[in-house]
Formats: sequence, C-alpha cells, structure tokens
Amino acid sequence: MKAKLLLVILVGVISFSGCVNQGTNVDGIKNTCIQACQNALNEGRNLNDGPCLLNPIPENTDWVCDVAHDPRQSVDDTSDNQCSAFRQGMAHHFVEVDPNCNFIKSY
Repeated sequence: MKAKLLLVILVGVISFSGCVNQGTNVDGIKNTCIQACQNALNEGRNLNDGPCLLNPIPENTDWVCDVAHDPRQSVDDTSDNQCSAFRQGMAHHFVEVDPNCNFIKSY
C-alpha cells in the first residue's frame, strides 16, 4: 500500500512540475509555415531561391519555416537561404515547404 501511494505521489509531482511532455502541435506548426508561405506569395515574393520564412516560428521558437525544393536543389544548401536559428542551434526543428507552399517535411 505504501508503494502504491508513493508511486501516485511521484507521478503527481512529475506531472505538476512540467516534466511530462505535453506534446507539440506539429500540425499547427506546419499550418503556420504554410500560411507564412502563402502570405509571401500573395505579397509577390519570389520563393524559388528557397528563403527562410520564419526564423523562428513566433509561437514555437524551437521551430523554423524554410522553403526548399523537392527534390533538393543546390540553392537549398546555400546558407543565405537557410534559417540561421536552425543553423546556429537556437531552433532544433524545421518545417520545409516548396516554392508553391506544399508541405515537404518536418523534423
């Protein structure tokens, strides 16, 4: 009985301390990136050089939004076109969309 009570208390403490991963809304992050891409296109911006669009994504600063090609082209590997927050390790995840705002991948 003591062991069960201790286990319940331990789980409660961990849960309330924020140590339990609440999960990341990757679909929401993906949609934010797609919307940023569509906004850039609506403003007349040329995305063929594969620019970074959100560096970082404001609501999720561990993520960036980058335009790339599928399959990749040499322009996608040019550091000027990549998100500096990801390159410098300030953000650890990215969403890639193509120049027409189609989702490629997230990592």
